[in-house]
Amino acid sequence: MKKELIRCDFVNQGPELIPYHDEEWGIPVLDDNRLFEILSLGGQQAGISWLIVFKRREAYRKLFHRFNIKKVAAMKETELQKILYDASIIRNRNKINSIVHNAKRALEITKEFGSFNKYIWSFVDFKTIHHKYKHFHDIPATSSVSDSMSADLRKRGFKFTGSIICYSFMQSAGLVNDHSVGCFRYKELMS
Repeated sequence: MKKELIRCDFVNQGPELIPYHDEEWGIPVLDDNRLFEILSLGGQQAGISWLIVFKRREAYRKLFHRFNIKKVAAMKETELQKILYDASIIRNRNKINSIVHNAKRALEITKEFGSFNKYIWSFVDFKTIHHKYKHFHDIPATSSVSDSMSADLRKRGFKFTGSIICYSFMQSAGLVNDHSVGCFRYKELMS
């Protein structure tokens, strides 16, 4: 009899979250464009469920040049107007505009720090913080690090980067390992 893997509780929201949990969530991301994607999608999540955004992730990737920071920063108003009528994503003008706006800010950070990756990972001293939460509901919505990241991003002009969004981003991009200690991924990410 094959033993069933123990996963974090959030996968119970939908079966499509299982591969995301198993293959992406919490794995350290060092690529600038992937980090920008995760931060951008987190901003789209503001006020709604992650599952709603996740189901539209491929549409966002298609419409926003796979989150290539330079290409997104160069997007014109006419392109954004077309996107506003695309039912495959969440059609919120402020959220859509924030992706392009934040891409321009990310380019400024890249110029200053050498990469978006170096800037982002500096908040955790370039190593994953491993927490030891037994249950997913024990995980806080923010931390002192996400507070600092949010404050600095906002100071630099970023939008939709509150502390809750930043903490979620940190979880997704592997800056923190918030898999439950009983989850099979927790130990894998410790090594």
